[in-house]
Amino acid sequence: MLSLLIRRELPADVDAVRQVVEAAFTRQPLPGSIPVEVALVDALRATEEWIPALSLVAEVDGKIVGYVVCSRAWADGHLVLGLGPLAVLPELQRAGVGSALMHAVLGEADALGEPLVVLLGHTDYYPRFGFRPATELGIVSPDAEWGAHFQARPMVTYDPAIRGRFRYAAPFNDL
Repeated sequence: MLSLLIRRELPADVDAVRQVVEAAFTRQPLPGSIPVEVALVDALRATEEWIPALSLVAEVDGKIVGYVVCSRAWADGHLVLGLGPLAVLPELQRAGVGSALMHAVLGEADALGEPLVVLLGHTDYYPRFGFRPATELGIVSPDAEWGAHFQARPMVTYDPAIRGRFRYAAPFNDL
């Protein structure tokens, strides 16, 4: 069992977070290339949509091994959250780090009174955290090809009137 600490990201964590996100999303490294998720996180930090309280790291023995962030998003003018990326060092994937980060960020989002969290992700992984196809809640994907991978999770303050076309924070549009 890992001795895991989940906490808010600090300014001193930026380089370690980049390394985790890069390691988690590198599929087949090409010389001089980095995964788009690394640039996405950097770009999000520079926007008003960045929510520091929802940028969390997982630490084991003082080393950052995982990361998750939620940023401001909209569903036809309603304020909601977009989750992602969620990243864990490859050697610790399937060890509970991602689950711990998900539970922590969803708990924090709920504590902040956020009504809805939306993500694009694996249909076998995210339903265990209460996510379901966003269309079931009337949330329309920015890309119809995402299908069931576009998922949403209502929080305690969720209002069924939150419906319509979803829009991520601006940096997501540059992917």
